[in-house]
Amino acid sequence: MLPILQLIVDTAATVLGAVLLLRFWMQTIRVRPPASVAQFTFTLSDWLVKPLRRVVPGAGGYDWASLIGAFIVVLLATSIYFLAGAGGEQVFLWALARFVKWIIYGFVALLIIEAIFSWVNPHAPLAPFVHALNDPLLRPIRRVVPPIGGLDLSVLVAVLLLQIALYLLRMVLPGPY
Repeated sequence: MLPILQLIVDTAATVLGAVLLLRFWMQTIRVRPPASVAQFTFTLSDWLVKPLRRVVPGAGGYDWASLIGAFIVVLLATSIYFLAGAGGEQVFLWALARFVKWIIYGFVALLIIEAIFSWVNPHAPLAPFVHALNDPLLRPIRRVVPPIGGLDLSVLVAVLLLQIALYLLRMVLPGPY
């Protein structure tokens, strides 16, 4: 029964955590989301972010409540390992590693969505929004990796670098996360 419970908890936590991280990233880079994305993001996360803002106000242009909310969600989802006999320090480290994985996988997903938009419909309504979310990640890579034959390989390089980061994370913090 534990694997089924873990699947349900992980699915709900991943969706909520992704929305909270997206909310944090949008506000960090000051990207105004399309109305449909904004409505989905804020409706799904306001119940957690608004109370957290009373305790952790935004500072320096960052929405710390969204970021801390995402970590709380991953910590609660990872606490299911207490049922399997894991200790508190171990669960905290696994939660921290899962949190970093969520961030990396979120960037990978955004990069893949941008690549699909560029191939299928570069003028899609969400394409400029996704491009704006990816630009801070791709801009430094584009300075180093110029287009080859008119083909921009920066997305491929960014995904490769993120995969290396995931590999290094697994080496540093091995676990069931």
